[in-house]
Amino acid sequence: MNSVIQAQLFLILLVFAAPVSANDPFENLNRKVWTFNEFLDDNLAKPTAEIYTTIAPEPVEVGISNFFRNLNELDNTANQLLQGHPILAINDFSRFLINSTIGLGGFFDVASRLGLERHDEDFGQTLGAWGVPSGPFLMFPLFGPSTPRSLAGRSVSSVLGGTFAIKETDVRVAIKSLDVLETRARYLEVESLIIGDRYSFIRDSYMQYQEFESTNGEGQADDFVDDMDDFILEE
Repeated sequence: MNSVIQAQLFLILLVFAAPVSANDPFENLNRKVWTFNEFLDDNLAKPTAEIYTTIAPEPVEVGISNFFRNLNELDNTANQLLQGHPILAINDFSRFLINSTIGLGGFFDVASRLGLERHDEDFGQTLGAWGVPSGPFLMFPLFGPSTPRSLAGRSVSSVLGGTFAIKETDVRVAIKSLDVLETRARYLEVESLIIGDRYSFIRDSYMQYQEFESTNGEGQADDFVDDMDDFILEE
């Protein structure tokens, strides 16, 4: 769930939602960092992802996506509890148990076939549910768009994620690198939806997405969001 490219492209979910007032007091600096990130993406991340999708069979791509989503089920479970959703926490932890065993380490998403719905929670969303404001929009080198709340949440979720128990540094780095590659490849088809000024598009959509997630979408119905959520969670 946590990579610069994922964060940058996940923003498009709410592009057609209600307009928001940009909270971007550091826009000049943010745009410079954005340009740097775009350069890295155009010259490294995107070409590598395109090669990956060309040589990897589709079942392998889907399996790897399932694997990383399964690792995130522990983070989902913890944050469901912190948000006061014990039933959803049981759902998400059951998903982890089923997919880690019957699903061969998460490579196969057996839990969804059994009717257990997939969710996407992190500690940043939990802070939002607790009423913590997001703060101003920030653009970080490599990590991409964020806010103070999201940054704090990311640090906690990195501990709650399924890779926390891996002691070998080289193995952990290899898994994280594959996660970034898989995530970037998953968004190749979606990025064509970015229109107009790319920076403004990403910023506004990201801030809307943060608001949507922190309230679990309450009072913010949007068919486009639902369709895109289906694509991202089930592709």
